[in-house]
Amino acid sequence: MKKLSISLFCLLLIGCNKSENIAKEEVRADLTEVLQEDKVAFSSPVASNSPQPPSLISEKTESENKSNSPTQRIDTISKKIIKNGDMRIQVGDIKKSQNQINEIIKNNQAYIQKEEFQNTDIDENLYITIRVPHKKFDALVNSFSNGVGTVLSKNISSNDVTEEYTDVSIKLANKKIYLEKYRDMLKSASTTKDMLEIQENIRELEDEIDVSEGRLRFINDRVNYSTLNLNLYKEKVRSSATSNIGFGSRFGDSVTEGWNSFVSFILGMISLWPFFLLIPVFVFLWRKWKGRKKK
Repeated sequence: MKKLSISLFCLLLIGCNKSENIAKEEVRADLTEVLQEDKVAFSSPVASNSPQPPSLISEKTESENKSNSPTQRIDTISKKIIKNGDMRIQVGDIKKSQNQINEIIKNNQAYIQKEEFQNTDIDENLYITIRVPHKKFDALVNSFSNGVGTVLSKNISSNDVTEEYTDVSIKLANKKIYLEKYRDMLKSASTTKDMLEIQENIRELEDEIDVSEGRLRFINDRVNYSTLNLNLYKEKVRSSATSNIGFGSRFGDSVTEGWNSFVSFILGMISLWPFFLLIPVFVFLWRKWKGRKKK
């Protein structure tokens, strides 16, 4: 009987120890869940009632933002090459050559952005700024080089702006991420000071985003459509009797230049009037000196 009571007592102690260990494990589990919830709430940008200032955004969030779509977009951005060109062609007839050029522009799916004509006594010049799809740029230049006239000068340049485009794209994506975070913080702002501070940062970010998007649009436009500045040049014949630069025109120009030279001489002499006032003084002194020498 004594042995039986001792055995029951031992079993009772073992059961109490097990229940105590189970209770401790449950308490630890509860504490772990509470700590995890607190950690999540602390790491969330909108967890507290008063939003954090923009300067207190964690570096971890910034590193995560940089490791998202902006970094991955580097691999998807293709080469960005801007092609520009300048050509000067001497032709026999400006109007005829212009019709030929318009046909070439139409065949290469290009368009004229600017056109300017100058007519002087010596020559005629037609300046045309052409925008052409980058794939058609070389074909357009070759078409102008063959059959239009004599190429006096040609300058073709290429500018790789891939690095600039990638840099602007990454910064733009990061700014959009921060903009969304600031908007979330604005919803949970509790004081007027915090609201004004966040709204000011939102306004600055929106302005920077507009500038970056405008720069990307400009680069895409210059990449998709190359620019060619074309100058058609015609030298006028000088031996024609009806020409504006014939003998009569030259004679009139010579008379005009002679008269202008005479007027310039008179005006130059008049500008020396202070020196003319000194001539009588020098004459008087010279005579006086000569008289003394005779005595």
